[in-house]
Amino acid sequence: MASRTFAIDIGTDSIKIYRKGTGLIYFQKTVLAEKNKKKVIAVGNDAYEIFGKAPDKIEVTFPLKNGVIASINSMQSLINCVFLDLSKEYGKIKNPRIYIAVSADITDIEKKAFYDIMDGCFVRPKSIIMIDKPVADAIGCGIDFYDTKGSMIVDIGAETTEISVVSAGTLVLSKLFKFGGHDIDEAIINTIRRKFNILIGLKTAEQTKRKTVALDNSERECKLYGRDVVSGLPRECKVDSAVFRDNVIEQVNPVVDAIKSVLERTPPEISADIYRNGVVITGGTSKIPGIADLIEDGIGLKIKTVVEPTDSVINGLSAVAEGRITL
Repeated sequence: MASRTFAIDIGTDSIKIYRKGTGLIYFQKTVLAEKNKKKVIAVGNDAYEIFGKAPDKIEVTFPLKNGVIASINSMQSLINCVFLDLSKEYGKIKNPRIYIAVSADITDIEKKAFYDIMDGCFVRPKSIIMIDKPVADAIGCGIDFYDTKGSMIVDIGAETTEISVVSAGTLVLSKLFKFGGHDIDEAIINTIRRKFNILIGLKTAEQTKRKTVALDNSERECKLYGRDVVSGLPRECKVDSAVFRDNVIEQVNPVVDAIKSVLERTPPEISADIYRNGVVITGGTSKIPGIADLIEDGIGLKIKTVVEPTDSVINGLSAVAEGRITL
């Protein structure tokens, strides 16, 4: 019989679902497309493809904003559609046991919203276990969560960065603040408009970031297409890493300041451990070349990167779901 235990990481950018004994079975954008605000026509990557191209009757929504649920109804519809698709592919799912990761630095009401969404799903979960994201992050990054040595994890996501300190199986500190990859996307849009008089959308900015943005000395380039501000006609231009570097560095600097503020609140003995062991950075935005060096220079501590930073939370949750870690 297939396992009825699932681990779920709902991020601003994407949602990942792991099934005990099977592995990662869902990894798509956290996006929903509805027609006339009633009928769901697409979810996940298919809905994201419609974003920026949809007519007025079709609304593309991102139910999660800044680490919390912005639209209960849209998120409920999204989760129901996801499990409906999984049921078609893997067989009927009924009364599952669900582990779900939530940011530690949000209110109890905001945390309860995640619980209510899962509880309201048509699969009728038998139990819902909520785990702080920093805890799942630490486990997924390969940190010995029960080690008495303190560790700091900086998760730089799509819209938020969560800075956390763990020690001896305890979450000591966690601070969530509004900075992520989408801020860099906006910086790219503004730069292209100012330097080339071309308007581009968020999707083009995200693609340009992945192909071009680098904060080290590497040179990368790509072509992009947008609308000429003066003529209103489509136009292309070629951009390279140097075009964005200064603006992106300016966007990342607040991360350095936020890490320093958390370090100032960290108990002295744990601070000593962090000084010796360094700071672990993870999350999708941490994949930008040179960002680790920029943060390292800013805080004066060694930075450790993760092999698959986008998967650290779901990897930590899967370890709990499989029983390899007991919380």
